[in-house]
Amino acid sequence: MTQNDNHESEEDYGPSKSEVKRQMLARQDLAKTLSELSSDAIKSLPVDETLKEKLLESEKIKTFGAIKRHTLYLGKLMRKYDEDEITAIQERLDALQGVNKAEIAKLHFLERLRDDLVAQDARLTQFIAEHPSIEVQELRTLIRNARREKELNKPPKSFREIFQLLKTLDL
Repeated sequence: MTQNDNHESEEDYGPSKSEVKRQMLARQDLAKTLSELSSDAIKSLPVDETLKEKLLESEKIKTFGAIKRHTLYLGKLMRKYDEDEITAIQERLDALQGVNKAEIAKLHFLERLRDDLVAQDARLTQFIAEHPSIEVQELRTLIRNARREKELNKPPKSFREIFQLLKTLDL
């Protein structure tokens, strides 16, 4: 038996037990992350219907032991996917999480902008100059009403409407 023959026989055995276990644990971690997504996000994943149903069931499970068993089961279901499919799932997950982070950052920006507009007339003047297409009269009325609501400790209806108006703009 030559050294080359010995090398070929090692490849016939496939991955080691340790490598198989690492892959299994990685898929369980991925399954746990997927199970924590919103139902709309789960529905957009590139997985079969059985796995989607089981991922959607995850939010109904409340006890610690049941959650652990369910996560193990999800990992088992994910074993049938090859590396290309796992990569596609991971890419979709990264896209979903990236979109969520960007969306959250935008909403925080709009909240700070709204707070500045209500607090400072100079900021309102600057904003109107930067965005001439905005309906100035409507914005001024909402800001005036929001200030009045705050003074009278009323529910912040106009304050919320300012936020909705800012969301419609392409900022």
